[in-house]
Amino acid sequence: MRYVYYAQSEMYYTLFTIWIAAAVVAFVALLKMPAPYGRHRGERWGPTMPAAQGWVVMELPSPIILTSFFLAGSQVKTPVTWLFVVLWWIHYINRSIVYPLRIGGSGTRIPISVVGMGVAFHVLNGYFVGHYLGEVGPVYDLGWPARAPFVVGACLFLTGFWINFKSDRDIIRQREESGGNYVIPRGGLFEYVSAPNYLGEIVEWIGFALMTWSVAALAFAVWTVANLAPRALAHHRWYRETFDDYPNERKALVPFVV
Repeated sequence: MRYVYYAQSEMYYTLFTIWIAAAVVAFVALLKMPAPYGRHRGERWGPTMPAAQGWVVMELPSPIILTSFFLAGSQVKTPVTWLFVVLWWIHYINRSIVYPLRIGGSGTRIPISVVGMGVAFHVLNGYFVGHYLGEVGPVYDLGWPARAPFVVGACLFLTGFWINFKSDRDIIRQREESGGNYVIPRGGLFEYVSAPNYLGEIVEWIGFALMTWSVAALAFAVWTVANLAPRALAHHRWYRETFDDYPNERKALVPFVV
């Protein structure tokens, strides 16, 4: 397989360049103002809806859009490329169905404006990655899974997915046990960082970028960092301000680092 990245159309690369630049802008903005949902929700963001329903509406478009552009593309669909699509679906089934079912009875709400922004993000991201895999990118032959980028990327993807899944499960369970109140999360990677669920998702999509060795997946990894790293820092500050006995040695996102 030749690692040659080319644009089928000028519009794709133009939009892609704007997309990367927007991630940088979003990162800077979110450092100053956390996304207004969950513990950081503000009243000035307008009407709200149940958070569980909001997550379904936000997340489900991503695999649908990706699959649509993937199938519409003229590139050869190999078993390896289909594996990438399946892994994408596995992540988003968890985010759009399993996770909402977990928090369904929590009573938390999310601004409809945030849901709308989430839909726009996932439509664009699904387009960029789906169009790359189905049209713009190379043919992933059956020898690709034996190569280093795939092997390392697959290990990171699976590890990140498990960290994200387990951390979400643990923090939801601990909130339920406290009667729906926020508590100092305990156990697992929570003993080292305030937001291991975000760390897991970042590791997951860095792994996906390596597996596919694609600029489109790399852009999504950059966007994941831009969205979740500032939120992890905001969570960390909130925990420290809310709980006097919050562990001093605990970091925000990366154990022993930050």
